[in-house]
Amino acid sequence: MTARRVRPAVVIACLLLATAALVVLSIGTGDYALTPGEVLRTLAGYGTKGDYLIVTEQRLPRVLVALLVGVALAVAGAVFQTLTRNPLGSPDIIGFTAGSATGGVAAIALIGAGTLTVALGAVAGGLLTGVLVSVLCGSRGLRSDRLVLVGVGVSTVLLGVNAYLLTRATVEVAAQAVTWQVGNLAGRDWSYLPPIGAAVLVLLPVVLLHGRSLRMLEMGDETAIGIGVDVDRVRRVLFVVAVGLTAVAVATAGPIPFVALAAPQLAKRLTRRPGPNLVPSAAMGTLLVVAADYLGQRLLDSSLLPVGVVTSALGGAYLAWFLVLGRRPARAVSAAPRPRVRTSRRP
Repeated sequence: MTARRVRPAVVIACLLLATAALVVLSIGTGDYALTPGEVLRTLAGYGTKGDYLIVTEQRLPRVLVALLVGVALAVAGAVFQTLTRNPLGSPDIIGFTAGSATGGVAAIALIGAGTLTVALGAVAGGLLTGVLVSVLCGSRGLRSDRLVLVGVGVSTVLLGVNAYLLTRATVEVAAQAVTWQVGNLAGRDWSYLPPIGAAVLVLLPVVLLHGRSLRMLEMGDETAIGIGVDVDRVRRVLFVVAVGLTAVAVATAGPIPFVALAAPQLAKRLTRRPGPNLVPSAAMGTLLVVAADYLGQRLLDSSLLPVGVVTSALGGAYLAWFLVLGRRPARAVSAAPRPRVRTSRRP
């Protein structure tokens, strides 16, 4: 029992240490390179004026935005995967990321919007998609795989809407929309932090307070009801909170794919514990986003890769690995010899 409690704490500590190391490396990366020692001295207030300007005004806000976006996406993914009891039931798959992207693309293509209007459009698109999916699911839809099926259908329609909006826009506006739709952290300054910081500070405690109920829901609705969980109320509250976290993350950095899908599953495999693993998932989400942004700045010397491109490549590899790993037990079972049953002979 002690080992089961210690392992998640060790996993969280290792993930946070790896994230901190990548944060230091990411802050030191760029045309004006800084060593890890110089970054740490500047963060401690002992750097030169030039170092202080580069670190605090240009690079630190981008890293902080990456941390908050990773937390929001990972926790939203853990909630949706628990509610659907499906490892593929993440916002990427069931349409809420696409809904936020549609809101942002519509704001860019129809209004020619600035940063604030695009963010508001993305939040409105995500929330409206959540309302649409819940209505199409019906009164008991959130308690079954119907949520995944309806979400996939809505996501497909929204992708078509995005394509239509791009065809109706001018070349300049379409290029701006496509750039935002990829998912990017470039140009994120201190003005991006208050909205997503406030959203995470308000919505994350709500999820953590319902952590025990989420663990009960993973065992099945009947078991949760027997223990005393108000299943319908918990599902509705967490559904709204997870949609809000997804919408705010997309509004801040664009639709960054696969983080919400992969982070909860990777965290669960590391901790080897059932349940949503909310804190390990959040730590894994921050690591994935910061690592993807760092790789995007270091992989190519000639140009920078948006974080969404890197997470798409890593997410495709993860999905292939997940499918191959998921087939192994079935092969083992099918290949296992059947036990012989002895029958008693009559004398």
